[in-house]
Amino acid sequence: MGTVDERKGGRRQVVIIGGVAGGMSTATRLRRLDSDVRIVVLERSGFVSFANCGLPYFVGGLIEEEEDLTLQTPEQLFDRFRLDVRVHSEVTTIDRDRHVVTVRSTDSDLVSEVEYDQLVLSMGAAPVRPRIPGYDRVRTLRTVEDAERLHLDVDVAPKSAVVIGAGFIGLEMAENLVAQGIDVTIVEATPQVLPPLDPELAILVADELEAHGVHVEVSVAVDSIEERTVTLSDGRVLDAELVVGAIGVRPDVSLATSAGLELGPSGGIAVNDVNQTSDINIFAVGDATEKPDAISGATSLIALANVANRQGRRVADHLAGLEVSAVPSLGTAIVKVFDLVAATTGWNERRLRHADRRFRAIHSHPFDHATYYPGATRMAAKLLFDPDDGAILGAQIVGRNGVDKRIDVIATAMAGGLTADRLADLELAYAPPFSSAKDPVNLLGYMAENVLSGACDIVRPDEVDVLVAQGWELVDVRAADEHARDAIPGSVNIPIDELRDRLFEIGVGPVLVYCEVGQRGHTATTLLHELGINARNLDGGFKTWSADRRARGGAVSVNAPP
Repeated sequence: MGTVDERKGGRRQVVIIGGVAGGMSTATRLRRLDSDVRIVVLERSGFVSFANCGLPYFVGGLIEEEEDLTLQTPEQLFDRFRLDVRVHSEVTTIDRDRHVVTVRSTDSDLVSEVEYDQLVLSMGAAPVRPRIPGYDRVRTLRTVEDAERLHLDVDVAPKSAVVIGAGFIGLEMAENLVAQGIDVTIVEATPQVLPPLDPELAILVADELEAHGVHVEVSVAVDSIEERTVTLSDGRVLDAELVVGAIGVRPDVSLATSAGLELGPSGGIAVNDVNQTSDINIFAVGDATEKPDAISGATSLIALANVANRQGRRVADHLAGLEVSAVPSLGTAIVKVFDLVAATTGWNERRLRHADRRFRAIHSHPFDHATYYPGATRMAAKLLFDPDDGAILGAQIVGRNGVDKRIDVIATAMAGGLTADRLADLELAYAPPFSSAKDPVNLLGYMAENVLSGACDIVRPDEVDVLVAQGWELVDVRAADEHARDAIPGSVNIPIDELRDRLFEIGVGPVLVYCEVGQRGHTATTLLHELGINARNLDGGFKTWSADRRARGGAVSVNAPP
């Protein structure tokens, strides 16, 4: 074994293990800041700079050429940045005392050493591979090589496929396999698809999957995998010529642990504000590291490319002598599922409850643009905020158009420290093809303002049965045809325009009011308050109640009761 790359002229050498988002951001940013430092990038795969988020679309044929996924080759990176990039180079050990890494060529098995002054770890995360009999047949999707193998599998035209896991990658894979004419079943061990969403929004994503022919199996696990089938934990057997594993990822910390570096509470590499590990000469970026969480202030694992890019840039700044500060992560993410889009930022309700964190939730169903302009579609939006100081804790949006814009606005508001009610004051771009004069984000702000000020007392969907059992009268203020089409069982229909003339049917209350999405219900509740009647409005109206009911396995009326 010999040392490669003897130092030239005493120049500082920074070695980066792993490319893609975090590693290549570190390398290219550092070169822009320091033209003298030697930068060596060691990548165990054959590709150092590629669009890993585009891999499902290559498998599905939407991206036709593999070259379109490759952002930069080692040759291009040398020509432009004078980076010494070596693919098929797997680092097997780190000698912290000697400042040396051992490298094995995955092409030839030759072993060599590379010296470093500073070392940056960017190993990413590895797909979870559970101990399920037959799991060695399962394909995962993390690298270009993985995509190539899946592409070849799809080329032989399998008739059936099972996707294990209904997270972001699982849903993208399901869509792209359907695009290749394959009969797809998604199997998810938890009670819903897309676990980052709360159930009443996740059910909308499940509806979209089923509308496009995907079979959705939740609350059931894979028990074993056979040659052409998958056996579920409830004994059912599914046809599965192709099986794709998308259960999740774990931080790749094997090198870090073998080198004695400290790990954080979530199992990722522990780093400080400048992404320095417990060794002052070793830094870590990307999916393998713990990130400061914007909601809790603690650390968590957030596997997102933009976060990895940001960390890589900050490490390069620090290595170049610039002042750097840590930026907490919100975990903002988005996914396309056929014609639907689902996005989230911050924490969901389940996580807030688990942390015993006080919060209020509001739901709205606004149109993505002015309804008088053709093509307007509804979205479902949920905002979570602190009931005391109004701090925004999270948001989720599901819809067909304009979802990305709204989630980004809320994420930016959170980063800027705006409270939920301040969303009402944001001056956002408006023209009929793009929005309404009151943007969906503004509407969430108005609703939050009403709740925080006490002007409106809302009822959660899961509280309806409890209040009715306590004697609250349930009043549907929608039009008669809406009530006849679908209604909450036991409700009385008094259209809002008839409410003043039919108060005798209500009495002194208390009254639980609902409409389709909550807007007419709010108007009716305000009127009843003015008339001295105790009334509360159902948050998100019938749409949210019915979605929540279906998500929790309850029955939803098909026709109003007589």
